[in-house]
Amino acid sequence: MFTGWKKWTAHAALLAGMLAPWMMTASAAAGDSVPLLAQAATPAAPLTLPPGTSPEMEKAAEGTSALPPVPTTPALSAPAPTPTPVRMALLLPSRSGAFGAAADAVRTGFLTAYSRQKENIQLSIVETGDSAPDMQRAYDDAATKYDILVGPLSRSAVTALAQSGRVTKPTVALAQPDMNGEAELQLPPQMLAVGLSIDEEARQVANWVEKEKAPGKIFAVSTGTAWQKRAARSFQLRARQLGMQVDTLELSTPSNALSAPGLAQLARRVEQEKPALIFVALDAAQTVQLRNAVGNDLPLYGTSQINPYTLKRDNPNDKLPELDGVRLIDVPWQLQPDNVAVARYPRPAVNDGERPNPDLARLYALGIDAYRVAYGLAQRQSAFDIDGVTGRLSVNMASGGTTFFQRQETQAVYQDGWPVPLADQY
Repeated sequence: MFTGWKKWTAHAALLAGMLAPWMMTASAAAGDSVPLLAQAATPAAPLTLPPGTSPEMEKAAEGTSALPPVPTTPALSAPAPTPTPVRMALLLPSRSGAFGAAADAVRTGFLTAYSRQKENIQLSIVETGDSAPDMQRAYDDAATKYDILVGPLSRSAVTALAQSGRVTKPTVALAQPDMNGEAELQLPPQMLAVGLSIDEEARQVANWVEKEKAPGKIFAVSTGTAWQKRAARSFQLRARQLGMQVDTLELSTPSNALSAPGLAQLARRVEQEKPALIFVALDAAQTVQLRNAVGNDLPLYGTSQINPYTLKRDNPNDKLPELDGVRLIDVPWQLQPDNVAVARYPRPAVNDGERPNPDLARLYALGIDAYRVAYGLAQRQSAFDIDGVTGRLSVNMASGGTTFFQRQETQAVYQDGWPVPLADQY
């Protein structure tokens, strides 16, 4: 059943470590850094009268005489000045490095959006090294040449940049920084973090659960994998803020599968404690194992990582009917082909017979929305909303005000083996 997933599971593991497997708060004024996109017209020169003009005519010219105006030839208006182009740089690791595939997916999505909305933008692609120090050097150099910077891509580089004290231009980071303990890292005033975030997905699921769960405690289940532990912890913290009781349970994974003894112990706890639901900070294959152990009656909620599909669903053998009824959230790019924003952009090409990688598809979508956010800043919009391919986006980068970035993803449920969007979205 799961052999088809193994081709991309290892690759996704790399992306999970880098972007975790994904990546709200942000920052202030782009106003002083971005060149004006429209300039005032040149003031008209004062009227100069020829020598020998009578006092009456002088007064008429000044508008203080009752004498009729002297006919004049209308002056031709000067052409409007060309707006100064906004210089934008996309900073990504080189294609040959450890993050090459991820960088290439983001780059392709970014350029796809740029090709459809490039007015008055001068775009440059800046390749950087993989390490945080390499990225910082590239950023410092780019900040002297460009008006808006997009990057870095990795969590570690975003964290280092946010702590560097050297964010001097409007910056759209492509990942979320690492948490400062249980608190979010405070971002510099001119920095937005727009990266996809498994942690934020988990918090959104907690908000969703609070609106529709039955009374009782919740189990949050993960393995020892870093992104899964973070997702379970983020869900627990948010759920507790909302007044819910959550126990976290960690299962071991010998031979890359959930351990049979661990699943048996979980099934016994479910039988004894009767939880209201389980939050599964797992991937799709692991969620199938867990459901086989605890049965179909207990509601399960999860993140985008239990959706191993793109919208290319032409192989009925890929279906997962074992997950029917399981709820999750994911980006519109993976769920809603009829979404206006999604339908506007082409899907990245894949070879015949090749299974599209869902994590790279999400990064391609991230590239599209990252450009749209940067373009909004280039238009000197301090606060705006975008119906994005990664969700409903709210951006605020106003000088002296509260600055933030927020993404609301799409709620879905498995039906007939595929995840489909719910008709009613919270």
